[in-house]
Amino acid sequence: MSKTIMTVDDSASVRQMVSFTLKNAGYDVIEASDGKDAVSKLNGPVKLIITDLNMPRMDGIELIRAVRANPSYKFVPIVMLTTESQASRKQEGKAAGATGWIVKPFRPDQLMAVVQKLLR
Repeated sequence: MSKTIMTVDDSASVRQMVSFTLKNAGYDVIEASDGKDAVSKLNGPVKLIITDLNMPRMDGIELIRAVRANPSYKFVPIVMLTTESQASRKQEGKAAGATGWIVKPFRPDQLMAVVQKLLR
């Protein structure tokens, strides 16, 4: 049984690149276009969430807070995948419950190293 990962980004091209990388490694992928879309699609055994920070309707920080408030997903690793690299933004993400932070642009091998470390 493969593990399911949710990728959340308002950029279709970023979602496609992340999905392609994860699917090639054998993972099932659920794609969401923003935080509200992600929350509506969280209804199964998601093992990891990879989310952008800056998105319309519900940003990555709000999404993390919403996920952490749901007992079923309280301990699911959440990785921020964003262009933001300021320490203050990283601290805000960590305070909300982010597990890790990857700065865009990213390399597929870099993404997979983080995914494999979190899903051991």
